[in-house]
Amino acid sequence: MSFTNFSQIQQAIQSGDTTLSNIVQSYIDNIEQQNEEVNAVVSIDEKGALERAQQIQERIDNGTAGKLAGMVIGIKDLICEKDKQATCASNILSNFESVYDATVVERLRDEDAILLGRLNMDEFAMGSSTENSIYGPTKNPIDTSKVSGGSSGGSAAAVAADFCTASLGSDTGGSIRQPASFCGVVGVKPTYGRVSRHGLVAFASSFDCIGPLAHSVDDAALILETIAGPDPNDNTSSSRTVPDYTEGLKNPDSNIKIGVPEEYFGEGLDEEIRKGIKDKLSELEEAGAELVPIHLPHMKYGIATYYILATAEASSNLARYDGIRYGHRADIKDVEQDLKAEQEALEKQIKQAKGEEKQKLVDELNDMDSSLIRLYKKSRTEGFGPEVKRRIMLGTYVLSAGYYDAYYAKAQKVRRLIKQDFTEAFEEVDVIVSPTAPTTAFDLGANQDNPVQMYLNDIYTISANLAGICGINIPAGTHSDGLPYGMQFMADTFEEGKLFNAAKLVEQLD
Repeated sequence: MSFTNFSQIQQAIQSGDTTLSNIVQSYIDNIEQQNEEVNAVVSIDEKGALERAQQIQERIDNGTAGKLAGMVIGIKDLICEKDKQATCASNILSNFESVYDATVVERLRDEDAILLGRLNMDEFAMGSSTENSIYGPTKNPIDTSKVSGGSSGGSAAAVAADFCTASLGSDTGGSIRQPASFCGVVGVKPTYGRVSRHGLVAFASSFDCIGPLAHSVDDAALILETIAGPDPNDNTSSSRTVPDYTEGLKNPDSNIKIGVPEEYFGEGLDEEIRKGIKDKLSELEEAGAELVPIHLPHMKYGIATYYILATAEASSNLARYDGIRYGHRADIKDVEQDLKAEQEALEKQIKQAKGEEKQKLVDELNDMDSSLIRLYKKSRTEGFGPEVKRRIMLGTYVLSAGYYDAYYAKAQKVRRLIKQDFTEAFEEVDVIVSPTAPTTAFDLGANQDNPVQMYLNDIYTISANLAGICGINIPAGTHSDGLPYGMQFMADTFEEGKLFNAAKLVEQLD
């Protein structure tokens, strides 16, 4: 049993060709058969999903079901679900169980979606390949020797592998759109504030967004209009009314202005991807779209600006995981034994030493960290993985005395210039187009020892997060290597309707 979009599921249930329980069971069967290899799902609520399927089936039969009845959704493992683990794929939260639902989870349930399982990710959403995870890497379902992208690699792979109808991911610098490109699905990063972040474990609070991944533009639009809207639990959520995105897709407008920035089609982009996107744009132009060359002069500073600001916020947000208030705690007995042994060893040396050497050892003894400080250090050392530690150190550095003005303050100024570039561009065009990623999915392990190369995977996506605007990945073709690639549209703040319109036009070309 396989469906390419949600409307097919609804039609099959309404016609009596199948039941919701059968649909849920088919997803469970797919997970059992393929997940050991793909590794997208880290936990599954089989019993709860099947029980809920029966309850929702009754509401479908009597005509009282919500608009997502029949949709089976996977949730990225940093979005809280009550009584479920939310580990962020990190040892520091390996035993954390949420005591409440995130707002987006509540809204999905209110419309009768079925939440089937928790999905793999890069630890604390820090990565572009879903290889930085305590659960091991998520592989690309199209070619399991390749990465799925990140950090929402599990969310993209689960949809591509038909483990669920759709999924939720989070996007801090491209973490929905880039894996969506690698796995050949639709992925949406909403405007900052369009969707509540209540219940999302923070990476970088001024960048993080929750959004949907799905097989079709219509499905992504339906999910977004369900989860979007103001939330009293999140002061950064917008009070703006949420449009009916799905209604706007019934008759998409082909007479749109598409901004084509030279900065996004230059050096570093795979030639086949460049040609494929240009061909799609030519088709859109023939159908009535106007292609407008534009210039975004500050984009060249995007990667540097993002990795200064995002790591600074990560350093601050992750300070709470100290082994005392939150997260993994090292064994205090081991810490105290180690401290005692070091103190005794130093005391012996002091007895034997004389003069300056003795005073130096006394100072060393007096300066030794307390058992509490050592507990903090040991807990965080054991709990965080290498990439998270790297970003915490980078963030702490750029916020430190003597470097704050040179890095953090300057990056905030550049962020404002990048936002201004987009504001001016959207006075001329409806949407801006770019590749989503510079290449197709790369080999597992290929960039693990090269963080700069890994960071460059976000070169086309981070600008939307810096500017707070919305973006979407729409599958654009298949490369000669057999892997999918995507194209990205970006629109001004709270103009998701324009995004969906442009993406729908591309979808209709196929």
